[in-house]
Amino acid sequence: MSAALRLAPQMRAAVLTGPGTLRLAEAPLPKPGPGQVRLRLEGCGVCASNLVPWSGPDWMQFPTKPGDLGHEGWGVVDALGDGVSSVAVGDRVAALSYKAYATHDIAEAEAVVRLPATLAGEPFPGEPLGCAFNIFRRAEIRAGMTVAILGIGFLGAILTRLATDAGARVIAISRRPFSLDVARDFGAAETIPMEDHHGIIGRVKDLTDGQFCDVVIEAVGKQWPLDLAAEITKERGRLVVAGYHQDGPRQVNMWLWNWRGLDVINAHERDPNIYVQGIREAVDAVANGRLDPRPLYTHRFPLDRLDEALDATRDRPDGFLKALVIP
Repeated sequence: MSAALRLAPQMRAAVLTGPGTLRLAEAPLPKPGPGQVRLRLEGCGVCASNLVPWSGPDWMQFPTKPGDLGHEGWGVVDALGDGVSSVAVGDRVAALSYKAYATHDIAEAEAVVRLPATLAGEPFPGEPLGCAFNIFRRAEIRAGMTVAILGIGFLGAILTRLATDAGARVIAISRRPFSLDVARDFGAAETIPMEDHHGIIGRVKDLTDGQFCDVVIEAVGKQWPLDLAAEITKERGRLVVAGYHQDGPRQVNMWLWNWRGLDVINAHERDPNIYVQGIREAVDAVANGRLDPRPLYTHRFPLDRLDEALDATRDRPDGFLKALVIP
């Protein structure tokens, strides 16, 4: 290795080396191109969408690029590319970037959102917070509605809070007693253990005088909760798919969907501009005290223990909701 290369600025980043394995490596510090910024990351949330790549499916290629899969980062702008005037070096921001399991990452300037001084020192994984606000917008929840949310993790808990604050009556359905406690803390009017398919349907039917729910949000990403979600959506109701179904194709009961005339919304956003809009809404809500996500950040790991963070996200030990990785 040449002396010039050894002296080049470096960053630390996680590299996935195979199914369920990773190492921490040094890599050249990236330089922002035109319209880009470089972030000195303070942390990155761990997303359940990482779990299938972490398991090593046939389509996954190892080793990954440094920092790959991390997309819930926040930190401080420490370098600007040409033409950037919307943020300044030293601004603390949440970002929509894609290699944030590292000490530094690059983001488009239009994909970063300033964090106000009121959030100084607070973690802010902007991407999942923005995702929750975008799903809520797509769900079109209004006062007086009955809303069922299947799966109370980080996303389901925030949606419970947003729906309750909008004046809806929320029925939270989840597998773990801990998650149901969280749902109650975040405003759920009713909670049901996710155990017996027909028992859940019967309970929701009783709670809604036989009408079922105006809106049902499926936030698990598995076949059974998707089936269950349709069963408890009322005629002409809205079924919102917020679970990330990445582990294979799904079958749906099209007879039921047709018979009830359901509106089905696939609520994962793909437009970066709308994603950033959701992050801005989340920043405003947290800064103004309308949403406090801090109780949901249940586990923190240093970057060199990212493997443990991913395993905890997969295994969901008691008391777990959301892992943050701190460089």
